[in-house]
Amino acid sequence: MEQRTIFIVGVGYVGEMLCDQLSKRDDVRQIIALDKEPQSDWCKEIPKVKYLQQNMADDGWQEEVAKYEPDTVIHTAWQIRAMYGQKDEQWRWNVDGSNKVFDFALSLPSVKKLIYYSTASSYSARRDNRFEHLFTEEEGFRDDDYIYAYEKKVTEENLQAKFEQAKKEGRVVPQVSIVRPAAITGPRGRFMRIRFGLQSALQGNLKGGFINRIITTLTSFVPATKGWVRQFIHEDDVNDIMMKFTFEDMNWEYNVFNITPTGEPVYAKDMADAVGKKILPIQPWMARFAFWFFWHTTRGRIPTCSGSWRFYSYPVVMSGEKLATVYKCKYSSKDAFRYTDGRYESWVPEDKKNSKPVS
Repeated sequence: MEQRTIFIVGVGYVGEMLCDQLSKRDDVRQIIALDKEPQSDWCKEIPKVKYLQQNMADDGWQEEVAKYEPDTVIHTAWQIRAMYGQKDEQWRWNVDGSNKVFDFALSLPSVKKLIYYSTASSYSARRDNRFEHLFTEEEGFRDDDYIYAYEKKVTEENLQAKFEQAKKEGRVVPQVSIVRPAAITGPRGRFMRIRFGLQSALQGNLKGGFINRIITTLTSFVPATKGWVRQFIHEDDVNDIMMKFTFEDMNWEYNVFNITPTGEPVYAKDMADAVGKKILPIQPWMARFAFWFFWHTTRGRIPTCSGSWRFYSYPVVMSGEKLATVYKCKYSSKDAFRYTDGRYESWVPEDKKNSKPVS
């Protein structure tokens, strides 16, 4: 049996979960995990993990990681929450740091696969978007003043340019797979690793702290514009897609996938029904003002930076048809959001469990 060494950049929600799932495989020898934050207590218990605490934007990790001769690089790292008043530093962390990861993966002979986590946001939430229009991978990204969406767009462009340049130079390049996820959710994301987010806020899972109390109060209703919509993908499906792309022989050199279930997304009424709250109809200008107000008055502690209000006002709905040709999601978007089923359901408090009824 071939023994694999996997290099994971970014050990947050997704990266830490991948460490756990990969460690359970007999064909994985070692997992090299890089993150700028200290290793969590839970991650310390995961076998086969060699943890390196360092920002990917800083040099030095390349030589250390190269010693292990990883065959797969999975890049999940990102400073998603905008850094108030630190735009240049955030660019260095995200865009320049990603360039270092890509250069490493495209130049190390042992690397056979590179998987990069992109985003749906870079399709751009605009006033003329419609629920009926499903964005496909072939349409590509559009410019956006939301810093997260813009940074991700530039980073994808950089990866494609670096890949094409490497091929032009005659180098043997790894297989590149880019995934653009819908909102990732599941029992681990909602209960085991509580993060700031709309779903956690609406379900009352944000605990402690003045800011979290404000957000919980503001979300006693579901504030929604006419264009509000969300797509969700279950964390188990994300894991399984990664296992497929990592361990199976896929027939492409460079490919991009929206990773989202096919079928209906989650509309405002679905969201309100799921969390047992009423909809509070608002206009886009209200969302824009509220986002501006909380961004500046909390100096970014409430992550409502410039441009992000549009993703709560206008729809961005992706097509999952291309993914469905290689992988069929086990959970629909609505089921992923509503129920607590999954590999990490044991972490859900008994009074919060809500398993899908057996049909």
